[in-house]
Formats: sequence, structure tokens, C-alpha cells
Amino acid sequence: MNFSLQEDGTPVYNLTFKGNDVVKTSKLGLQLKEEEDLLANFSVESTEESSFDNTWTPVWGESKEIRNHYNELEVNLVQKETGRKLIVRFRLFNEGLGFRYEFPEQKDLVYFVIEEERTQFAMTGDHTAFWIPGDYDSQEYDYTESKLSEIREKFDGAVQPNASQEQFSKTGVQTSLMMKTEDGIYINLHEAALVDYSLMNLNLDDENMIFESWLTPDAVENKGYLQTPAVSPWRTIMVSDDARDILASNMNLNLNEPNKIENTSWIKPVKYIGVWWEMITGKSSWAYTDELASIKLGETDYSKTEPNGKHAANTEHVKEYIDFAAEHGFDAVLVEGWNQGWEDWFGQSKDYVFDFVTPYPDFDVEGIHEYAKSKGVKMMMHHETSGAIRNYERHLDTAYQFMNKYDYPAVKSGYVGNIIPRGEHHYGQWAINHYLFAVKKAADYKVMVNAHEAVRPTGLRRTYPNLIGNESARGTEFQAFGGSKPNHVTILPFTRLIGGPMDYTPGIFEMDISKLNPDNDSHVNSTIANQLALYVTMYSPLQMAADLPENYMKFPDAFQFIKDVALDWDESKYLEAEPGDYITVARKEKGSSNWFVGNVNGNEARTSKIEFDFLEKGKNYVATVYSDAPDAHYKTNPQAYEIKKYRVNSKSKLSQKSVPGGGYAISIMEAEKSEMKDLKKL
Repeated sequence: MNFSLQEDGTPVYNLTFKGNDVVKTSKLGLQLKEEEDLLANFSVESTEESSFDNTWTPVWGESKEIRNHYNELEVNLVQKETGRKLIVRFRLFNEGLGFRYEFPEQKDLVYFVIEEERTQFAMTGDHTAFWIPGDYDSQEYDYTESKLSEIREKFDGAVQPNASQEQFSKTGVQTSLMMKTEDGIYINLHEAALVDYSLMNLNLDDENMIFESWLTPDAVENKGYLQTPAVSPWRTIMVSDDARDILASNMNLNLNEPNKIENTSWIKPVKYIGVWWEMITGKSSWAYTDELASIKLGETDYSKTEPNGKHAANTEHVKEYIDFAAEHGFDAVLVEGWNQGWEDWFGQSKDYVFDFVTPYPDFDVEGIHEYAKSKGVKMMMHHETSGAIRNYERHLDTAYQFMNKYDYPAVKSGYVGNIIPRGEHHYGQWAINHYLFAVKKAADYKVMVNAHEAVRPTGLRRTYPNLIGNESARGTEFQAFGGSKPNHVTILPFTRLIGGPMDYTPGIFEMDISKLNPDNDSHVNSTIANQLALYVTMYSPLQMAADLPENYMKFPDAFQFIKDVALDWDESKYLEAEPGDYITVARKEKGSSNWFVGNVNGNEARTSKIEFDFLEKGKNYVATVYSDAPDAHYKTNPQAYEIKKYRVNSKSKLSQKSVPGGGYAISIMEAEKSEMKDLKKL
């Protein structure tokens, strides 16, 4: 990385990889409201170079240890006429660059309002990009693969409807943005440690191929309010000629502050099932009654209404899920629609929409608590806010105390619909501060948080490891809302997952949604083998088996992989990767000699070839391979799979076909000689 000042005192940088430009000369700075901008007229007061190299241990993660190794350049700038000071701090890692703005305490710059951040990323050509439309409220889009020059013409077609969304430009895209150059260089643009600042979108000048930061505004169109001393999030650029390096990188985590929670013994990975998919598909409902168009909490008397007969969150039904979880070794059961208010929860711009503690008449909180406890199963709380953030904050302490009382160690929170206060956005500074407030407050009560429709993660789970999951992208639910592209899951790890794990809710075995709800003709664009592989390729310490129990019982041999697969890892090896086409990952279970492998495949059939050299030398293992059947296809034959067992060691190799929208999953376990006697050796 090279830093310099242009003739007019504009700070600029450029980035090279193996001697070639990957980011051409790009401007740095911020445009301020009602003050002189922090864009030009700077001189360099001083610079300081340093190196850093240590290893830290995450509470949970893809590996038991993470190395944090970088060279740092601190550039102290002073604006000639105003005397205001600005620091630009660069950290250069093996796989890329992080940099941020720092605003030191000073008499001439105390409180200021950002009109726009003007950080540039000047590309060297018309790269291929995997992008979703720039938006202030939603990331729930299928990815479009196109040249940068094609974004403008493809933009309208890339915008799918959502409960809350607002785009700002026909060339606006979101981070994490994945690109590939014509000569095979992979470039990823994102941000890390997004705290007390607005989310950064990117706006493309498609004549010059220059991306510029575009922050999310508030209700009065301001982009951020800062008080010195302050820092911006890190702007990150990952670069490699091997796509696997992008997936394996810990740069985003390393740019975040160390863990701030002293006692983390209560933070534990969770494998769960839930009363959820049946509502998503329309088979059941969140609401208790169909008689009421208007609900007033504390006033509406549900005992005088007729139950609709479709309300899934009823005591008897929830106990069936608890029984299934206990029988098959799941940690927890999520229940949505248990609390009063779902009859008019959406689209009414309603502030006092939920209180997060009052159950419907058919949901016995105490009885379910005792029953789950007797079965050794935890319950997972659900807090839908309907975007009414102020209301949620008013109720947070009471809601978390309620969770403590009834032993709910984790909450799935939701932010569906437009944000209240009206005019605020999901990704503006105000909402971003709320999401972190909820996570910090949860830590006070030893509660783990899995936030849906919140801002996409930027590595904050290092600092607050009770943030065990986020949605913040197009998850499995959209397979019941018309479907997602079959290669969607070959892109997400290169984009959304760069900042942290996703509660993708995999494990769907019945792809024909009309079998659950005759009025829904959606189709899950995936094979069963692909669904199994997601538990390995879509890293998360929080994994749901999202389908209905009866659908798992139709395929108990395939379901075994979901039961076996680990949640927390000592080691991860990225074996094959090409965004949009395929990903193959091997992971070693934490504290165990077991390995699990997942392969997800894109639109074209492909033969995956891997070696087992990650296994310990001199040991023999049993590998159970769950693969697509030869005639499987995500659309026409998604439930066709094969299960084969082999004897493997560190010298073994596998050549395995994956069909369109397919893949394979492998469990690799040490075994006694007698168990391997009749197995074919790979």
C-alpha cells in the first residue's frame, strides 16, 4: 500500500498485489455539513510505522486459534488553514488492507455532522462482480453476477420486493462485494467494526470504474453524528489469486476489538429445531385468531375470541417439538408466534406492537418451561419488534428478565418492516447503535442474540461473542417465497459471511412447498445433499434443522448427518472454491478427531476432487459420504441421494459428482478395525 498527498493536499492511496495494481490511486476524506470538508488542504504532520503479530483464542469459531499479523502505517494529517487534525490508519495483512479515519480530540473539531464519506476504491478494469442492490433497509436479495459496466442495466431486475427497502442509485451495491478480474485476481470490499456510524454502501462511477462510499442517511438525510475523539469503521480490501484465501481470512475479525465479556462460560453453540417453517410456508399461522383486525395490548381479551385452529405456538404442539429435540439430541426449540399481538403486527406503523412477555391463551409458558427442563432441552426465545425499536428498548430489561426466569439462553430478534421512529433506516447510525445496545444489554443477562433483519455483521462477534448469529441476507425462508437461485449458497460465504456467521436455517428435505400448503407453489432450489453440506459450508455456531420433524422421519439416514455434524471447530480447510460455482470445506470438530466436509455446487454439474491430507497421518477413519444420486437435480429430482461408507486415511482421495444445485456432505470418524473390515478403501 502506498499513501501520498496530491498537489491540493488530498490524501490518496493505492494497493498493489504481486507487483500489479489492484486499487488505483483513490481519494480519502469526508464531506462535512456546515463546516469545511475534510477532503483537501492537508499536510503530513508525521507518520509512524509498526508491526503486530499475536495469536488469540475465540470463544467459538472456525478454528481454535487466530493469528493477527499486520504492518501498520499511521498518517497524522493537519489541515493547513483550519488546523484540524485527521489520522488515517492503515493495516496491511497477507490477504489485504484495512484502513480507517481517526478524529483525535482537538479544540477545532469537537461535534460534527457527516454529509458524506468520500472514500474511493478505484478498480483497474471492468471486473466481474457478485452484487446485490445498494439499499438502506434490506440485504434480502439474490445475487447478480455481471460485469461492473452492466450493473446499471441490470439494477432494476436485481431488486426483489421486500417488507422494507430503499435504493439510492442505479449503480449502488452493498458490501461485502466480491469481484474477480480478467486475470484471475479476487477482490473483496467490505467494512469491519461498524460501531456508532452508518453502514457503508458503494456507489459506482461506471465510466471510470471507481467505487465511492455511500453512507446510510437518517430521517433528515444526515449520514452521521460524531464527537471527537472518534473513529470510523475499517474499510477493508481483500485480494488474492486464490478464492480460498478470501474464505479462510480472519482479517475482518482481527480489525475488531478483543472480547469485552469476561465470563463467557454461558456462551455456547446451539443446534436447534423450531416452530417456524410451518408458518413460513403458510401451513400454520403466528396469529391466534382471525377475528380481530386491531389489537391493543392489555385491552384485547383473547378469551372472547375464536381460535383460528392454525396457531402453531400451542402447548401441545410445542411439546411434540421438545420430544423430537430430546430424542434426536438437539439443544433447543425455537417457537415463534407465542406472544400476543400477531394479528396486526405488520405494516401498521405501530409503536406499541409487542410486550415480549404476554403469551397467547394456548401457550403455557410455565408448563413448557418445566416440560423442556425435564427433557434436557432449552427453549429459544423469539422477539419480533416489527421495526419498533423504541418500543423494544423500553421492554428489553423486562424481556431479558423473563427469559432468565424461564431459562431461555438465546433470543432470535427480528426487525421486519419499516423502522420506527419513522424515516429512520435499518442501516443508519441510530439503528446500528440500537442493535449493539441490545447485544450489550443481553450480555448483562447472559443472553445470546441472533438478530434477523438487523445490519449485516462486521466482525463484532469477536468483541461481543454473545452475538452468535445474524440473518441480514436472503435466507432459506425465501425458498418458500418463490425460491432463491440454486447457486446462492456458493456466493454467500464470499459476501455476507465475510463479516460473521449467518442463521441461514438449512436442512429442508421437502422441496415441494405445496405439500405443506396447497396454496404455495414455491420450490426449494436445492438437493437434500446440498442441504446437508450447508451445515459445513455456511459456518455458524447456531444451526437450525429447519424442516418439519415428519419430513426428517421420511429420510432418517440423511437426517443422521444433521444430528452428527459439529457446531464448533478446531480447524477449517478450504479445499475448493470459486464464487458462484462451488465451495468445498473440511472442518475438524472442536476437541475431537472427527472431521466434516461439505460441498455446495452451483448451476452446472461438476466433479469435485479432494484429498484427505488434512487427516492425521497413520490413522484410519470411516467416511460416510452423503451425495447426490446420479439422476438428482435441484428442480426435477431433489430428494435423490446416496450414502456410501469408505475406509480413509491421510492419503485418500475422492472424486465425487455434484449435480446442479447439489453437493455432498461427509462425516469422517475414527473407528475400530472391526467397523472397517468390509469397507472399500478410498
